[in-house]
Amino acid sequence: MNRMLAIVEREMRKFFRSPVLMIMSMMLPLVQLVILGNAFGGHIRNAKVALVDHDHGPQAVKIREDFDAIAANVKTFTTVDYADEDSAKHDVRTGRVDAAVIIPTNYSQRVYAGGNPRLGLVVDNSDQFMSSSLEGEMQSLVDALNQPVIQPRLPSQIALEIVELYPYVEYMKFLLAGSIALAMYISVMIGGGMLYIDDKARGVHEGYLVTPITKLELVMGLNIAGAAKAVLAGISLTVIGSLMAGLGTIFHPIELFQVLLIILGASIAFNGMMFLMMVRVDDPLVPRAMFGVLNTLLFFPSGAIYPISAFPAWLRGIALVDPFTYVIHGLQSVLLKDGGFVAIRGDLLFLFTFGLGTLLVATPLFKRTL
Repeated sequence: MNRMLAIVEREMRKFFRSPVLMIMSMMLPLVQLVILGNAFGGHIRNAKVALVDHDHGPQAVKIREDFDAIAANVKTFTTVDYADEDSAKHDVRTGRVDAAVIIPTNYSQRVYAGGNPRLGLVVDNSDQFMSSSLEGEMQSLVDALNQPVIQPRLPSQIALEIVELYPYVEYMKFLLAGSIALAMYISVMIGGGMLYIDDKARGVHEGYLVTPITKLELVMGLNIAGAAKAVLAGISLTVIGSLMAGLGTIFHPIELFQVLLIILGASIAFNGMMFLMMVRVDDPLVPRAMFGVLNTLLFFPSGAIYPISAFPAWLRGIALVDPFTYVIHGLQSVLLKDGGFVAIRGDLLFLFTFGLGTLLVATPLFKRTL
């Protein structure tokens, strides 16, 4: 036990003597949390919509008033007057405006006569997010225009009442779980995989051959040290990210304990996976070359940015065996939903089983001979 703790102490001393490693293991997830959290998931603001009014009647004036209300309140878009449709369509195609609304001739007359009045909306559907947002806003406006002035005493239409279980979840809060998992992964990759291969290339592991340290003690010591680094990175990112995102869940003892369990399971799983992949590698360039590939292969299919249900079958298969998936699901269940231990017990079972299983497979593969 003392020999194993000596290895852990050496690895931790080496890690703390390199503050750049500690900073870099958290810098990328923090930058990603700030940039992506503010860039994605927000509402469209100040889009430019061309307005071509061929009617100039009272109903067209009403549409203009509704547009002005949108520009003054939610600020989804502002309108720019155009004289003809061709110029408006041309500017939508070239990107000068984001969409064009066309009010046809005799629109007001058709409204009063009940003659199936229509409005035209030209969108640039190469940007699906922008076009769908503008289409949704216009559809809401059209639904409001279709409401009768005098409401019937007995409602004749089906109404859908939406009940949201949680307050509005900003994208930064949603992304926090992925950033915590990424911080632990980077810590394991830099402080575990890369340093492990560098020590092997420098002959540090050969120095262990003159000591009575067994293979199991050496493997367990290296993995405990790597898991400890990941735990420190996960705790640091959880505290800093929660304060940045405005989440107070970590200040509740029960939820904090559940988060720590997930961080511990994730650290063991990530470190076991990395050790199994690097146990027979000798070239220091290999983990550096694998970093980007593994980041893409593990992080993006995990549901950290986009829901897994939207993936094709083969990508859902990757997500099923990806430890990132269970880390992110568990953290979101605690940080965002307060789901309790029942919501995370499956994630914990997978993470601890995956981590211990990879260690058991990697131990006999570890070469302790010259």
